[in-house]
Amino acid sequence: MAERLGREARRRHFTCRVDSIDSYNIANLIHEHLAVFVCATTGQGDPPDNMKNFWRFIFRRNLPHNSLCQMDFAVLGLGDSSYPKFNFIAKKLHKRLQQLGANPLQAPALGDDQHDLGPDAVVDPWLSDLWDKVLSLYPLPAGLSIISDLIMLPPKFSLRFLDKQETICNAAEREDSGGIATELQPHHATLVTNQRVTAQDHFQDVRIIEFDITGSGIQYSPGDVVMIQPQNSHKDVQMFCSLLRLHPDSLFVLEPHDPDTPVPPQLPQPCSVQHLVERYLDIRSVPRRSFFQLLSYFSPDEQEREKLLEFSSAVGQEELYTYCNRPRRTTLEVLIDFPHTTPCIPADYLLELFPRIRPRTFSIASSMQVHPNKLQILMAVVQYKTRLHEVRRGLCSSWLASISPEDGKRVPLWVKKGTLKFPSDPDTPLIMVGPGTGVAPFHSAIQERAALGKAGTCYY
Repeated sequence: MAERLGREARRRHFTCRVDSIDSYNIANLIHEHLAVFVCATTGQGDPPDNMKNFWRFIFRRNLPHNSLCQMDFAVLGLGDSSYPKFNFIAKKLHKRLQQLGANPLQAPALGDDQHDLGPDAVVDPWLSDLWDKVLSLYPLPAGLSIISDLIMLPPKFSLRFLDKQETICNAAEREDSGGIATELQPHHATLVTNQRVTAQDHFQDVRIIEFDITGSGIQYSPGDVVMIQPQNSHKDVQMFCSLLRLHPDSLFVLEPHDPDTPVPPQLPQPCSVQHLVERYLDIRSVPRRSFFQLLSYFSPDEQEREKLLEFSSAVGQEELYTYCNRPRRTTLEVLIDFPHTTPCIPADYLLELFPRIRPRTFSIASSMQVHPNKLQILMAVVQYKTRLHEVRRGLCSSWLASISPEDGKRVPLWVKKGTLKFPSDPDTPLIMVGPGTGVAPFHSAIQERAALGKAGTCYY
């Protein structure tokens, strides 16, 4: 959504940066004249991880009440109305910026994943109003007009392919640095157990997966979570490269068109096409509307281009929902459905067409008191049917389920504090309710209490 805002700003000739808030120098905020904040709400009204440093700073009591008096702003919230604190962070941020003297251009947008058309149902009209207000305050210079949607903007990056084979250091093959495991420097743990715990005739395949974390320095407590970075399957990578006529072994260097635009830190330099597709591009996600809009620029086929434009238009959202969202059609399957367009996709636009594979969160199911060098998760293998012929499969759970302990496969992971807190006094009686794989943190807590000789105080 932030990238979409950035593209629309560029069409209006604004000098624009799209930044993760924690990578932005917060001291520069007092000098900004126009800022749009795009933020989600996590947990029970908590800020996202990449917003926590900013969140702590913005709520410091010693900030002057006129700190941001020269800034016009707007807040776009992305949430889920099935949660009690729907878009809580967006609402609170909007209020706090006003308290610091910033001028709101309009009320915050409260995008809702529960809507049939997704957040776009709210965001589309909100953005239209926003740009009207922005251009009334910051009119275009004489002789300039808004760049038409019919004109394709240049890519943010160029992929400069190398003429000869060079040594490439794949992220998953790097030696762990020995520091604290993080998203940018995960620990690559060997999977040592992959065992089904539900009966073979049970409708759901639930696994206990165990990783060896010896020497990682990882510490965790009951209620903590482990983040796992999944990968696309070899079959899907081959299919993708074949459709786009890319050679998996080709090496490239990523070069930003704007020197202020950072190269994604998750990608090595140089990088192989294999690494990019397998470990970075989310080709199994359900594509968003912006995907179809950008894809339409590359289509040499009139019929395919018309369909892509329909899917990217406001009036075509019901059709897009029926085609994509309801059956959970993946991006890779969409590429197969547009055979004339897909081979024409320029490599330079790959990072704008396809989102990054996001890490998945799992509650830790083990106790360090019992397994000091191990980490366990309870994982349901996500599989379900839609009207499409092929069964829908969860990317991370299917990938982990396919790994055999004999493979010696190493999985990138790191640990974070969870939102579930257990009493510090192990004598405190507990009643624990966790349906399905929700029992994982309780499994951890019971193991811990059993190791401390306190098992009799646990009930679930």
